[in-house]
Amino acid sequence: MSTSDALTKSSSNPLLVLGKISSILDAFSLSKPVLSLSDIREHTGMPTSTVQRLVTNLMSQGFLDREDDAYRIGMRMAFWAAPATRGMEVIDILSPLLKTLRDTTGETACFFKAEQHYRVCVAMADTRHALRREMHLGKVLPLHAGSAGRVLLAWDQDLMDAVLRDPLESITESTITSSEDLEAAVKKTRVDGFAITVGEREDGASGLSAPVFDSAAGLVGAVTISGPTLRMPLETCESWLEPLLATAEHMTRLIGGRFPGET
Repeated sequence: MSTSDALTKSSSNPLLVLGKISSILDAFSLSKPVLSLSDIREHTGMPTSTVQRLVTNLMSQGFLDREDDAYRIGMRMAFWAAPATRGMEVIDILSPLLKTLRDTTGETACFFKAEQHYRVCVAMADTRHALRREMHLGKVLPLHAGSAGRVLLAWDQDLMDAVLRDPLESITESTITSSEDLEAAVKKTRVDGFAITVGEREDGASGLSAPVFDSAAGLVGAVTISGPTLRMPLETCESWLEPLLATAEHMTRLIGGRFPGET
């Protein structure tokens, strides 16, 4: 089969073309919103000629917009995306991603929101392991202990100030009870973009959390992976940062959010 015949056959297969288009669109993210042709080619693994042809077609249909010598997701996509989530509660949108995160790690995935001076579990996908940390929807927990609380405090200074006005209760030997230590830990979380804690709220338990933001770059909540330290030592928690942060970014994007500092 000649090269031209192969290209014709490829172009005539709509599923194959859609797969390639999806691969190109998936190359863009909140951390990398603008990509060059070489960036797209590297991410997709497709030949340069194929990338050029598809990118040109995507631009003509409004899927992509040109920015100098690079490309970004087209504004027309936002018009189409709006009806997908209209009328849906944020938790309904995010819950499927918690199940995917649970299936990826094998551990419980939760979403926490701040309520008054506490954090509340508002969505979760429970682990299938028999040995698990006790967690349920609506569970109310302190903000100064655990990775989710750390994240919720890191992007809400008013909440942080309120928590520091009261004594920090000791729950385990690893619980932070010093205002100075908590401020330092929260500052590190904001710089890192995530938090990992071991044994702060419950002995023999670990957790790692990342923030999810809305369209005004305001904090919506914290997505968390939690489980027994026996299965989640520090090195395992660190190895799960990539799927955790990818999930947090996906959640932010699904609700039309953006990260602080982005325009």
